[in-house]
Amino acid sequence: MPVSDAETSLDAAIAARLKRTPDGLVAAIVQEHGTGEVLMLAWMDAEALHRTLTTGRATYWSRSRQEYWVKGATSGHHQQVRRVALDCDGDALLVTVEQTGAACHTGAHNCFFDELPVEGQ
Repeated sequence: MPVSDAETSLDAAIAARLKRTPDGLVAAIVQEHGTGEVLMLAWMDAEALHRTLTTGRATYWSRSRQEYWVKGATSGHHQQVRRVALDCDGDALLVTVEQTGAACHTGAHNCFFDELPVEGQ
């Protein structure tokens, strides 16, 4: 279970701006520094955001494993954080990273390789 705001060291002013899902998470859109390519979508709570901001290593909340996950800790496919921005509504983060290796657990460079047909173009 993600930690509560009382249990995290995230700056209170930043934590107050986050609009979270009922389970305390905020969507984190991950973009590659330099190219602007969207690599993946992950989830953060206040503690994952705090860890990301203070270590420079992308840290997420794994909904499937119910634990914090530092990208690359087991795969070696690290994300060095260059920038984090909160959107205007406070309900999404844009995390800009230097990606080492694949971003997707499938081994693909990004997670958005399964294009769907769009009619009327």
